[in-house]
Amino acid sequence: MKKLAILGSGFGSNFEAIARYLKDVEIICISDKPDAYILKRAEYLNIPALVLTLDEMEKYFSENKFDLVALAGFMRIIPENILSKMGRCINLHPSILPAFKGKDAIKQAYLYGVKVTGITIHEVTPVLDSGRIIAQYPVIINDSMHYDELEETIHRVEHIIYPQVIEKLLNGEAVEFGVSFGNCGGKCEGKCKECGGGCEG
Repeated sequence: MKKLAILGSGFGSNFEAIARYLKDVEIICISDKPDAYILKRAEYLNIPALVLTLDEMEKYFSENKFDLVALAGFMRIIPENILSKMGRCINLHPSILPAFKGKDAIKQAYLYGVKVTGITIHEVTPVLDSGRIIAQYPVIINDSMHYDELEETIHRVEHIIYPQVIEKLLNGEAVEFGVSFGNCGGKCEGKCKECGGGCEG
């Protein structure tokens, strides 16, 4: 069975989307914040969870090996001495990198007035949002689109694309651009049968 570690510091909606999508994968949730809501999501989904400081992670990943480490809202830059112990580590960023790196990327794109933004999944390096790009998916910003609508659309795309990319990486498959949204257009956030989940939506 493949082993996946998911690191997060906050709300954990992408963590839940990944956990619900993947089948027959051993998942552990790791947070650097003891009050992060991602830990409550892990408890609800019966997924083991740990709270580790950045310093504690070096020892943990030296002693515990994973097929993949995925960041899902992990709000720290991971130094090379820890990354070297993790193996392959990927991150999701809510823009089309290299544009709009760092915090508040969705707001950065919206305020700048670009007509296309999206998401990027990339390898993690000690340099912020600069690792090799694995996959990208665009989101069009219509003239009438409010910021809240853009944010909701970006998150919906994240919840569908990120789990599919993780699954392909775990299975050693090529990551292609044409990932599936099913007939629902992604409104199910990856939960309906056509998008890989279990509901009838």
